[in-house]
Amino acid sequence: MIRICEVGPRDGLQNEKTPIETKQKIEFIHKLAKAGLKTIEATSFVRPGAIPQLSDAKEVYEGLSDLTGSGEFPVLIPNTRGLENALECGVRSIAVFTATSNSFTLKNTNATREESMERIRAIVSALRSLGMQNEVRIRGYISTVVDCPYEGPQDPAMAAEMASQLLDLGCFEISLGETIGTAVPADIRRLLDSVLASIPAERLAGHYHDTRGTALANVFASLDYGIRSFDSSAGGMGGCPYAPGAAGNLATEDLVYSLERSGMTTGVDLELLAEATSYIEQAVGRPSTSRVYQALKAKRK
Repeated sequence: MIRICEVGPRDGLQNEKTPIETKQKIEFIHKLAKAGLKTIEATSFVRPGAIPQLSDAKEVYEGLSDLTGSGEFPVLIPNTRGLENALECGVRSIAVFTATSNSFTLKNTNATREESMERIRAIVSALRSLGMQNEVRIRGYISTVVDCPYEGPQDPAMAAEMASQLLDLGCFEISLGETIGTAVPADIRRLLDSVLASIPAERLAGHYHDTRGTALANVFASLDYGIRSFDSSAGGMGGCPYAPGAAGNLATEDLVYSLERSGMTTGVDLELLAEATSYIEQAVGRPSTSRVYQALKAKRK
């Protein structure tokens, strides 16, 4: 069974210029859950002015109360204030983030790489002080694990070191973010050779951007190393505003089709997933980049 973390509602929508109504975001997540996705990153509890599209995090999360028990709906947490707001809403699954590149963390979070780790330590410390360290699941993101748009190639040893630190802090899984879509399988193999020397494959996930059409190849290279967890976005929505030219997460439709066609199980219904993408595609006002979605759409005509 391959675990898919659907990041469309957060990573996919956060940089969209078209304002998406709260009720549309809630409906989108419901449709994704109906399609069989069990892990859906719902939103981020960031300062409203930082990412206006996600300023309704509280309302979105509260709109998922009827989905309790049907899956996991983590939210991205930037700092202890975000944690406080999330816990007030009943959140029990969070994601924290850092990057191998010091320049990237400075431009992305106005903090150095070490300061970003200190923020994560503060979040973990806050949970411990509340006696909630065993109640709240924490997933860690490490961006720029292969290349940085500002610094260029990154040392795989840095990703390995940071992943170990995040595990020591209590993260149940580390998502390795290939942020700007430059990597090919040879890059992913070098990365995993380093990271897997100290961390078991079952504690890792791949988050590969498809900017140059290599994300699926990188997924299959990772499968050879025992990785069984991957991040993707319905319709291929999302990119990174701090990575010039980087547009497009790996489309969930393309991931599901390729895995299922290769004999693996995802638990996701492609037709229902396409319905979810169609819904948000209309809200966003531009076509999906997913090849599989477009093929399914053409078949219906």
